[in-house]
Amino acid sequence: MNKPTGWRVALTVAVLLGSLFAYWWRGREALKKLPTAPPNPTLQDVLKNGLKLGLDLKGGIQLLMQVRTADALKAEAQDAIDHIKDEAGRRGVALGPIAPPDGAGFTVKLEGADPAKLKDLVKNALPTTDWSVDERGSEWRIQFTDYARQQIEDQAARQAVETIRNRVDALGVAEPVIQRQGVDRILVMLPGVDDPSRVKEIIGTTGLLELRMVDERGANAPLTYGSPDEAAKAYGGQVPADLEVVEGFTEDTQARTRNVIYWVLKRASTVTGRDLKNARVGRDRNSRPAVEFFLNAQGADKFSKATAANIGRHLAIVLDHRVQTAPEIQGEIRDTGEITGNFTPEKADALALILRSGALPAEMVILEERTVGPSLGYDSIKQGILASLIGMLLVFVATVIYYRLAGVNAVLALVLNAVILLGVMAWLNFTLTLPGIAGFILTIGMAVDSNVLIFERIREELEGGKAPRVAIDLGFKRAFGTIIDTHVTTISAALFLFQFGTGPVKGFAVTLVVGLAASIFTAVFVSHLMFDLIYGRQAKVESISIG
Repeated sequence: MNKPTGWRVALTVAVLLGSLFAYWWRGREALKKLPTAPPNPTLQDVLKNGLKLGLDLKGGIQLLMQVRTADALKAEAQDAIDHIKDEAGRRGVALGPIAPPDGAGFTVKLEGADPAKLKDLVKNALPTTDWSVDERGSEWRIQFTDYARQQIEDQAARQAVETIRNRVDALGVAEPVIQRQGVDRILVMLPGVDDPSRVKEIIGTTGLLELRMVDERGANAPLTYGSPDEAAKAYGGQVPADLEVVEGFTEDTQARTRNVIYWVLKRASTVTGRDLKNARVGRDRNSRPAVEFFLNAQGADKFSKATAANIGRHLAIVLDHRVQTAPEIQGEIRDTGEITGNFTPEKADALALILRSGALPAEMVILEERTVGPSLGYDSIKQGILASLIGMLLVFVATVIYYRLAGVNAVLALVLNAVILLGVMAWLNFTLTLPGIAGFILTIGMAVDSNVLIFERIREELEGGKAPRVAIDLGFKRAFGTIIDTHVTTISAALFLFQFGTGPVKGFAVTLVVGLAASIFTAVFVSHLMFDLIYGRQAKVESISIG
């Protein structure tokens, strides 16, 4: 048993100091990011921020949102219509009337169109679509292939995640969790948020900006209508396929009333949010809050051509399929515009933020909402810590009473296990949740179980007549296989929980995996080292204190 222990002591001390440093360093970095950080933080301030706390401990809001991918498919279908029209114009191919797009594709009537030329046009201009002809041969159905549809839906979900992340970052929320779940669902966890309604409005607003020409049928035709039916009557009972009735509103600034009106707009957008470069809060001509937007080079070029060709006509600024304003074009405009409409400073700021962060590719639906107050989170922390301390204390007392000096060995190993667990979680920036605290307590139980296995093996060897030093070595050696087997099995189960579980389950799994990995090190390596330090330097060992 007289083994060299110098490198083993050095390794144990290095792990201990490294874990303490990781926790301290993470706490100091987290403290710097707080808007209310004290100018001269104390050690207690740093230690309080060593771990990133989850929603259930810090308070905040959790949203499970769904991306309506059908909206993204419809938008792609409209882009496909615009593209095939442009290509048909370049090639001189006559196209029949095209019906408005739906979630799967669109329909082209063969009125005056050559089927052979149309087939060649679709094949080359829209390679990701399939086409079919109805029984009468009077119209073509053009829709996306299954692979293309899946790609569009996947891209919509990924773009939604990035857009939400941009908006959350602009809000200044510390340590948010934004994760995609399944095909079209997104989990958003925002710890520390104190205004859930504002966050929901900013995150859930699609933010689709379109600049579309108002259809003006003549000098005496009205610009707006009182209802969709009234608008349809102006077109003989049915609005043409290339036009769309869009809701808007008028506001009485003094009475603060809002009346719904309807505009007839061109379906094709002159400029969209994709051409947007920046947006900021400004002032309109009456010094009221407004939102100024700025276009990139491509958008500015399109905007310049459209405004130059339509001087004297009205251009509708449409946000989320609702007309905000429709000013008259008085001259060529290149790269800037303004959205007005009785905004409060807060509303204008929120709209500018949404436009800056980009439009969501499709409408978002909130499937589930959970709000946790900061006081409830604080109570959870107190109760969780209290439960952990009571559990550890009971384990310590029982272990020392039953195993005496060997029990003290186990207690020291458990303390080091806890320090390593906290240090690793802080270093890897894992989030501690309430289930994570439960995983921490379970780790203590598993770690004690490892020491119990070893101590009972040692007892068996002593009862079998083995010398104390030999009994210690054999006890660790023969218990090692069982410890590895139980730990690997539990870690494997925890990894499955992490892979397929949601936020709270992941928190439990992370704590359990890290804690069990640390348990193997402390129960086998460190505990054996302490036995060697106590008994290895004695000339002759008559007995060991193991109960």
